[in-house]
Amino acid sequence: MSIQVLSPEVTSKIAAGEVVDRPASVVKELLENSLDAGATQITVEAQNGGVSLIRVTDNGSGLDDGEAEIAFLRHATSKITGLDDLEHINTLGFRGEALPSIASVAEVEMLTSNSASAATYLRLENGEITVREKRSRPQGTTVTVRHLFRNFPARLKFLKSANTESGHIANVVSQYALAFPDVKFNLQVEGRVNLRTSGDGDLRSTVSELYGLETAQKMLNVESGDDLVKLSGLTSPPSVQRSSRSYLSFFVNRRYVRNSLLARAVDTAYQGLLMTGRHPVVILNIAIPPEEVDVNVHPTKIEVKFRNNNVVFTAVEKALRQTLEKAPLPNIQIGSGDDGQALSLWERAAAATAALPVLRTLGQLSASYILAEGPEGLYLIDQHAAHERILFDRLTAQKAASKPEIQGMLEPLAIELTPTQEQAYRNSGQLLQEFGFDIEPFGERTCLVRTVPAMINTANLMDTLKELLDTLGSEQDRAQQEQKAMQTLACHGAVRAGDVLEMEEMRHLIIQLERTSQPRTCPHGRPTMIHLSAQQLRREFGRAG
Repeated sequence: MSIQVLSPEVTSKIAAGEVVDRPASVVKELLENSLDAGATQITVEAQNGGVSLIRVTDNGSGLDDGEAEIAFLRHATSKITGLDDLEHINTLGFRGEALPSIASVAEVEMLTSNSASAATYLRLENGEITVREKRSRPQGTTVTVRHLFRNFPARLKFLKSANTESGHIANVVSQYALAFPDVKFNLQVEGRVNLRTSGDGDLRSTVSELYGLETAQKMLNVESGDDLVKLSGLTSPPSVQRSSRSYLSFFVNRRYVRNSLLARAVDTAYQGLLMTGRHPVVILNIAIPPEEVDVNVHPTKIEVKFRNNNVVFTAVEKALRQTLEKAPLPNIQIGSGDDGQALSLWERAAAATAALPVLRTLGQLSASYILAEGPEGLYLIDQHAAHERILFDRLTAQKAASKPEIQGMLEPLAIELTPTQEQAYRNSGQLLQEFGFDIEPFGERTCLVRTVPAMINTANLMDTLKELLDTLGSEQDRAQQEQKAMQTLACHGAVRAGDVLEMEEMRHLIIQLERTSQPRTCPHGRPTMIHLSAQQLRREFGRAG
């Protein structure tokens, strides 16, 4: 097989496939051009999921006659001039690939004016200009894309339904509306207005248009940072939560991005405040020097890399946590006889809604649940989740005091590790020691365990330690490692579903649970109990009122 240089036609199609994978990609690229041009009003129209028609109209700076034609040449851009500029990118677009890539897979029309002369109209088919003329238009640009992928049936086959593709377009416009609340966005799908923002510069107004007035009113302002990382935006209190992460919106220097590091930082900040599988609403812009972030790691520029992950992770987690700690909840007081001071969200989550009344133990159900009676009705307590919370708080206190409770092994236990586990052990030996483990190497990929945390069931020690090392190996951040380690140890030390408990054991567990920081949730955020109020019971038995 001989090596051949691909023809320009083939290379253009390959490049187009990297930049334009669906109609929403076209909308994203055109929106970025409009925003880079300083537009304050942008209208997006889409028909048939964007396959039949996409039109983006703006009032930006526009192009003159010569620039309009050059814009459709590959790698033609006004946003960088040399290699040094790649380290200091302040625009959304910069590669000069968007317009030629779109033109290679669709029919494209551009009408643009910089107000200095008559508007320029261009029509392109198969990437070539077929019509060039002067027309009338106020300053700004309109780009119309028709019959996307018409000559690429294989690509069309991979698109979803028109409704699904329209949803992706709506998401792109929504994200940039959140990133640029000072720009008026208008999205029309199949001739109907799907989204309209005021462009008044108030992010809360945009949130109201997207997520509703009630959500917008409850959102909390985030404002934090230092000379390296500055954060601004809105985040929701624990009472506003969603079932997926699709309501996490991250922007780096106002560029919409996807980044697992940022999502993990949010999870850490809300640890213990939300049930497992529930997520907050977050709109966060990370302002960071351009040289500290690489926006050139993905063809569509949707993913970025940070030069220092730990700094960004800590900044985001800390900003959200401080926002939750400081934000007051109106009309919520600290019980009778208090000074009238409003509780913070963090205090509220950890005390007013979390505190338990005095409970009377009734018995055990299915060897898994403790039945208890209180002045407010019946409580069904998950014995494993409740004990997890107790042990987690105990570990937290021991860690803070640097006084782990340990138990020695009658005989050292030899454990064979996988290569990944061995590496985690070598990297996290100090952390393991802080929790009460005394472990030493013993031959190739084998270690000897001499002491362990007192709460650990030594009968399952091998499984516990291996899972702990697997967890530590997958977590990079020290704070996350500590959190996950305590969760794992608490889980393996807790009583199990199926364990039969004596009445005194159940009473003791409930007393300990009452003294924890958050008795109503386990360390993973799952509920420890179900409460059936006396009123609910009366209603179910037809005794309401």
